[in-house]
Amino acid sequence: MVHGKLLTMKANDRFRESSAVFDFKPEIQFFPDGTRTAVDAAKAVGCELGQIVKSLVFVSDEAPVLILVSGSNRVNENQVKKLLSAKTLAIATPEIVKTATGFSIGGTPPFGHPQQILTIMDSDLNTYDQVWAAAGTPNSCFPISPNKLCEITNATVAGISESL
Repeated sequence: MVHGKLLTMKANDRFRESSAVFDFKPEIQFFPDGTRTAVDAAKAVGCELGQIVKSLVFVSDEAPVLILVSGSNRVNENQVKKLLSAKTLAIATPEIVKTATGFSIGGTPPFGHPQQILTIMDSDLNTYDQVWAAAGTPNSCFPISPNKLCEITNATVAGISESL
């Protein structure tokens, strides 16, 4: 268990450190029961499911794309392909997610990655004053305004989702 705690601390510390580059100090909160799924996160935080930001990595024509989608939605892959003028789009493997973002699935934050990733943000997130995103681990998240999220990630905001 100690080993797992060290890994958790390292991922959260990396995220916190990378946030400083954007002059953003995340208020990371930890939840012992985990926030691995959007439903888990909404319950832990006490917010609407739609306020949870799912950070999903896809591969579009062999390049990683980060899609930030509302917890109450799913990605409409055809809309994303059309937006990107892409021939292919597929969910990334755990290995690709780790390589592209530096974080594992279930705790991937929307920013703080070792390299800039093309990012698309679900326009439905803008219906909220505050949203919650993963902070590097499956048991942590932080609040942020959609405007600040878009600014930090340099995201393209688009209607790329559909309700679950």
